[in-house]
Amino acid sequence: MTNDKSLRSLLEGVANGNVTPDTALEKLRHLAYEPVGDFAKVDHHRALRTGFPEVIWGPGKTPDQIAQIMEVMRQRTRVVMATRIELDVFATLETKVQGLRYYNLARICAIAPPTIEPQYPGTIAILSAGTADLPVAEEAAVTAELSGFHVQRLWDVGVAGIHRLLNNRHVIESASVLIVVAGMEGALPSVVAGLADCPVVAVPTSVGYGASFGGLAPLLTMLNSCAAGVGVVNIDNGFGAAVLAGQIVRTANKLKYMSE
Repeated sequence: MTNDKSLRSLLEGVANGNVTPDTALEKLRHLAYEPVGDFAKVDHHRALRTGFPEVIWGPGKTPDQIAQIMEVMRQRTRVVMATRIELDVFATLETKVQGLRYYNLARICAIAPPTIEPQYPGTIAILSAGTADLPVAEEAAVTAELSGFHVQRLWDVGVAGIHRLLNNRHVIESASVLIVVAGMEGALPSVVAGLADCPVVAVPTSVGYGASFGGLAPLLTMLNSCAAGVGVVNIDNGFGAAVLAGQIVRTANKLKYMSE
């Protein structure tokens, strides 16, 4: 009951007499949220409200807590995702949760179908300034793919070798939304936004020498971009960037549908 289609089907079943009110009540019993032990309340209603299901934040939770939450969530949604899962934590989770997949570079583990076809037209292009930015960039890419969006990756095109970016302008020109991930001084989103006709989501990373202050320097650079159309998320927040980009694509498709 976590998406419009299944909820409508249930209500139609009650209306035409194929589903009893007691059965419907049981299915809707945990529509708002469902307690897991005494440590979590899973927000099943979030997908109906926002279009994106709740995602598990790994740090600070024990493997047993994560496993219990995943088992509850898998009863309600086809994709269950946990972020910032280190390899040793996944090794424990793998013994507790059947069918769990691990995306090593992104540090994401998920219960998901082998392939997920994009649910929306358009492309979220994700650019990284350097190879060291890839964990954050991959977090964004995997999140977007698991959420049903088409993703195009373009890695290691930072401003220190700007020709690498300019040789791939077709990626910028074909994108519906751009996620640009950069550490050090964080200049890449400004350059990309000066070439793009679509929204740019900038992601500062904590990659850099001491004066980058753990990502604060690129964050300030991105916030002070002279190029228009740049939105900035928090340091290392590839997940948040993917959700924002996904909302932009979904909204564009909603507006197109309304105008037809």
